Amino acid sequence: MFERITFDSQIMGGRACIRGMRIPVSVIVGQIAHGATYEEILDGYPDLEREDIQQSLEYAGWVVQEEVYSG
Repeated sequence: MFERITFDSQIMGGRACIRGMRIPVSVIVGQIAHGATYEEILDGYPDLEREDIQQSLEYAGWVVQEEVYSG
């Protein structure tokens, strides 16, 4: 489902990272949230690809899906 998002207990304590690199998804999503463009992120992380950023956002959206309680 998210082939670019990896988990490895030896890398960043098992946090969601991009393609086994030491770049956590949370860092990329945080940069987008603070207004960074794809180009700015790619300049700061030359090993990333546009698809990595896109999939990070898709993964974040999937993780935060909320169940609505109508109690």
